[in-house]
Amino acid sequence: MQLDWIDDILAVIDTGSLTRAAERRFLTQSAFTRRVRLIEERISVPLFDRSCKPVTILPGVQAMEPELRELGARLRRLQHDLKAAADGAKRDVTFVCQHAITTTISPWVVRQLTQSQDISVRVRSGNRDNCLMLLLSGEADFAMTYEQPDAPGPALPQAFEMRRLGRDTLVPVASPDIAFHADAPEIPFISYPPDVFLGRLFSQSILPLLPEGVMLSPKAETALTLAACEYALDGIGVAWLPLTLVKRHITEGRLRRLHDLPHQNLSIMLIRLSDQQSDGTAQIWSDLTNVPDPSVGL
Repeated sequence: MQLDWIDDILAVIDTGSLTRAAERRFLTQSAFTRRVRLIEERISVPLFDRSCKPVTILPGVQAMEPELRELGARLRRLQHDLKAAADGAKRDVTFVCQHAITTTISPWVVRQLTQSQDISVRVRSGNRDNCLMLLLSGEADFAMTYEQPDAPGPALPQAFEMRRLGRDTLVPVASPDIAFHADAPEIPFISYPPDVFLGRLFSQSILPLLPEGVMLSPKAETALTLAACEYALDGIGVAWLPLTLVKRHITEGRLRRLHDLPHQNLSIMLIRLSDQQSDGTAQIWSDLTNVPDPSVGL
């Protein structure tokens, strides 16, 4: 079983469709379909039920998801260790971050690690659920995500070890022309999809605290905080964004923080798998979690 084959099968399990799996694997649907058929031919086992539309993965294959993830993680770790051995003393480490953290906090992480050690840092970006999935699959050594300070943490807590790196705040901001009308009964705003972390956070912690009589009118929806920031800068509506991401825009007067609307405190968490700790990653963990809050200077 090849690593690419495992990743292709898991992409279909994760996304629920060949079309979205092809997008995740950066292939056209026709090319991805050909790859899937090749996998089936090589292992002489059907993987998909083609009697229905859309094509679905067979229940027996779905049931083997834990084994596929474990095998994929082991192969990826072996690949990593072989490369490290070939490279000699130089090590590499992979971080996966929520989109806003990739922009604001990951430069600090890269600087901390590359200044003090002979190390190469790879940084990937995704929404919070993708970050945890990449960590579980072995495609990343560490994840950096937002959490509510009073939340119990991500699902499968026994699989993760978490430490707080810093603090942030999800704040409502708008361009000056929109901010001028922020006390109106109906406020245009940029929403997050309900199935992503910030969308769930917004529904649970922001909406219930809106002033009485204020109604939000959605003008655009995006899962990307960087896109929401651009929409706010363009005057499309109010956006709830991490303060570390918009502080410079506020200072320069391009955005205004709307103090009459609710905000939500956030913790910036460093996460690793609790049962996969090499000497190198243990040292990185110690280095990053014993330094001052990186968000203070942003």
